[in-house]
Amino acid sequence: MKERGSAVVDFVLVMLVLVPLVLGMVQLGLVLHVRNTLTAAATEGARAAAPIDADPAAGTERTRQEIRESLADRYAADVRGVFTTVDGVPASEVVVHAKVPALGLFGPSVGLTVTGHAVREVAP
Repeated sequence: MKERGSAVVDFVLVMLVLVPLVLGMVQLGLVLHVRNTLTAAATEGARAAAPIDADPAAGTERTRQEIRESLADRYAADVRGVFTTVDGVPASEVVVHAKVPALGLFGPSVGLTVTGHAVREVAP
């Protein structure tokens, strides 16, 4: 009879470890989802700026549009597109800077920078 109520104590002790672990995994999944979505949008924007008649502004706008459709407007605030060279090959580059919540949806944020590249078409 001395073990009466011990299941409740065991449950609380296990939950003290299990709940933060599960919430941490969910938060990690959220951050990875945002990072992967931003990377895909940056790459799509770089491809939009790659044709001969396109400019970096077209890539920037395409990236912002992709981010707004997939995530939220706040992630599309700092997007920059430029023409550059990668290993001697002309390329278009789109860089996205965003802040991702590190602890829950309303907690402190962590800065995240992703880059998308595409080989640019050049006139022969």
